[in-house]
Amino acid sequence: MKDSGRDAAIKSMGLYHHVDRVMNELRELGRADDEPLRADELTTFDQLHYHGTDAVDEAIRTTGIDDRSTVLEIGSGFGGPARHLASASGAAVTALELQEDHHLVAADLTRRCGLAERVTHACGDFLTHDFDGARFDAIVSWLALYHIPGRPVLLDRCRTLLAAGGFFYAEDLYERRPFDDAERARLSSELFANELTSGDRYRSDLEEAGFEVVAMDDMTGDWTAFTRGRLAGYVELRERHLRVHGDAVYETMCDFYETMVRLFTGGKLGGIRVVARRV
Repeated sequence: MKDSGRDAAIKSMGLYHHVDRVMNELRELGRADDEPLRADELTTFDQLHYHGTDAVDEAIRTTGIDDRSTVLEIGSGFGGPARHLASASGAAVTALELQEDHHLVAADLTRRCGLAERVTHACGDFLTHDFDGARFDAIVSWLALYHIPGRPVLLDRCRTLLAAGGFFYAEDLYERRPFDDAERARLSSELFANELTSGDRYRSDLEEAGFEVVAMDDMTGDWTAFTRGRLAGYVELRERHLRVHGDAVYETMCDFYETMVRLFTGGKLGGIRVVARRV
């Protein structure tokens, strides 16, 4: 079941505007509209998180995902992580995305990459989507869970969808120091942030939901440096981006990249990587 209200509200976040930029990049690669693709030639623009396929490889390594695994990705965007997961590990991946436009682009790219037998795309809200009795060996997510309100409910649902001993892997945002009400309102608009808690609370929520925390790493310094480099690199290629995408896309992406630098350097927003096992 897709929540059209949340689907519309999430568009307040600049990163989720201008889905046609994917098609612009494919044209820049010289690919016709229905020409077959390789997953590895899309990775510069189909990964919406930090460190691209390296972050996906980290999930494969730390959770033991292999060609016998079934994996659910929450918030799959353009499908880049799901395609890399399937290609690199041989796992069967279900890629769940709230936004219908992202979902449709992702499914088309997966089909063109010849990965439709290993990656199943679904459009819906994780809290209400019907998985038809499926159980997964791993649930993974990159920079999407903070969009979903009510982490205890989310984690309880994750536990029920995981097989015994299954892994939960998330790269997410958290609150390093408390935000005031005005800051939270701005975060809601700029990032569609619905659940930002402290790292200690993140850990306790996992434990109370029935997970053993295997690793919890603070990624703030790393992601601060990454977002600074991303912004500088994007501005450096301004003429290329204007030619490929036009003014509106360039300005939107610059604004969003600047926002992330500001938030991370402000000292209150942090990044976290969590690996946990269902007890």
